[in-house]
Amino acid sequence: MTAPTAGKQLQSRVTSGGMLELWLEEVAVAAPSAGEIVVKMTATPINPSDLGLLLGPADPATLRVEGDKTVATIPPARLAAMAGRMDEALPVGNEGAGIVVAAGEGAQDMVGRTVSLIGGAMYAEYRTVRAKDAVPVPEGATAADGASVFVNPLTALGMTETMRMEGHSALVHTAAASTLGQMLNRVCLADGIYLVNIVRSEEQAAILRGIGAKYIVDSSKDGFEDALVDALVETGATLAFDAIGGGDLAGRILVAMEAAANRKADSYSRYGSTTHKQVYIYGRLDMRPTTLGAGVGMAWGCGGWLLFPFLGRIGAEGAARLRSRVSAELTTTFASHYTATISLADALKPDVIAAYARRATGEKYLIDPSR
Repeated sequence: MTAPTAGKQLQSRVTSGGMLELWLEEVAVAAPSAGEIVVKMTATPINPSDLGLLLGPADPATLRVEGDKTVATIPPARLAAMAGRMDEALPVGNEGAGIVVAAGEGAQDMVGRTVSLIGGAMYAEYRTVRAKDAVPVPEGATAADGASVFVNPLTALGMTETMRMEGHSALVHTAAASTLGQMLNRVCLADGIYLVNIVRSEEQAAILRGIGAKYIVDSSKDGFEDALVDALVETGATLAFDAIGGGDLAGRILVAMEAAANRKADSYSRYGSTTHKQVYIYGRLDMRPTTLGAGVGMAWGCGGWLLFPFLGRIGAEGAARLRSRVSAELTTTFASHYTATISLADALKPDVIAAYARRATGEKYLIDPSR
């Protein structure tokens, strides 16, 4: 097959005038050099981590079409945080899958294979990448199956690996009924790890009960703190991963962990327990500042956690071990389910953006750039 020379790519720009601009750009497709392949993209998910780059801090209520672009207004108070990307066109899309349509020397045997990719700019018709960075989709699996093999599965495994590496024995997770949260539950159930799930509605709790989750606490209900402390006492969880980020939830978790530790203490200490309690913020569903109140004791930490720095921390061998498990359990433990499949052009429609930007529980959109 003749290698393509050009294709459409979704790009995002924040202007110094306070506007978000989204459009499809015709870009050159690099011919594959030795050890490289050209992939025709047929499936790429819209993850929460993609929305930060795609939409920035724009006000979704102001989305509209102007000419060949979709635009939105960015509130002035949020513009300063965008200084690093101002007036620069950026391609979007962390991961995806597609069919190898051309290859350079040493990679010709991959032509015709369906592969998974990560590395950015996946919301595009074609991507030229190193063959060694592509992961063949297992026999019998589809491109849609292979589109989400990196971000959510490796994040779920990264959480349990971090738990072991840092000497904890159980976990707490917020926004727990998300696609990632459901994967994490399946991992923990399989590996015998206690997991405390924090949700915000009975509907979310029902989703988790349906997959076998045992410890579920609803932050919207009266008595949330008491229920959380009870779950922490029973599980011994001293490590939390928080997808919310803003507001006081991270602080409430630390306070509950301290209360659980003190409930088991033999004697009173005015400095609090000596048990280290850690919350890692890995998402920003709430853009407000993170607030930590009193009652956390003196042995605690609150910081950020990102997948790619973690993979660098465990090295190539560790990352390969996790990827191997994902491949083996792609259609079971790490299966993703999509609400709708849309085209690149659909992804720019204001009503479609409003739908996928809600990040509603159980809703996940897939882009098929070949449509």
